[in-house]
Amino acid sequence: MLVEIDSFGPDAVWCLGDTVGYGPAPNRCCELVSERADLCLIGNHDLVALGELDVADFNDEAAAAALWTRERLTERSRAFLSGLQPKATANGAELFHASPRDPVWEYVLSAETAYVSLLTTQAPLVLVGHSHVALAIGLDGGELHGGLAEGGSEVALDGRWLINPGAVGQPRDNDPRAAWLEIDRAERVARFHRVTYPIEVTQAAMRETGLPESLAERLAHGI
Repeated sequence: MLVEIDSFGPDAVWCLGDTVGYGPAPNRCCELVSERADLCLIGNHDLVALGELDVADFNDEAAAAALWTRERLTERSRAFLSGLQPKATANGAELFHASPRDPVWEYVLSAETAYVSLLTTQAPLVLVGHSHVALAIGLDGGELHGGLAEGGSEVALDGRWLINPGAVGQPRDNDPRAAWLEIDRAERVARFHRVTYPIEVTQAAMRETGLPESLAERLAHGI
């Protein structure tokens, strides 16, 4: 995926959080994101890996992965994650790991939550993560439009938009490919990209390290 992103020659790279939490190479992820991202947020899985959230707040599989990750984070990775915040403002956009109302925990998956999120922000573009579901929801004249955003889809950035790029790892929209979002400010359009990668290699590494089998299996299905 990084090769594809580099081929577009972006002016900046943004990460909406959860750099670690489920995968078998948390320190490598921290290294790559710290090197490449001009802006990075902290997510709930990053926070629990740091010990800032209680694992009791997570389901059994996520809690097991969090404890595994917590034991393996290097001091360098901890320092990187500890310096992050769950929200930011950059280049005319407001960014939140989860939502404007609760930047750490709230999922934006309903029309009501999307509407409140847009009403409580002012930027024309609001970016959220957390749900692992790619979304593009616009607000025009008090009315919402849009919804799920498949790979290859585009939205014209007229009016106000709340967008979730989807997830690089553990996507939850039935598409197992890694997701990323291109924001083309010159053409005022957002493009949703999906990238095929060797999922079986990641699954094998997860199984070898003893991470929960369900987390490895779901990678093949995007659920």
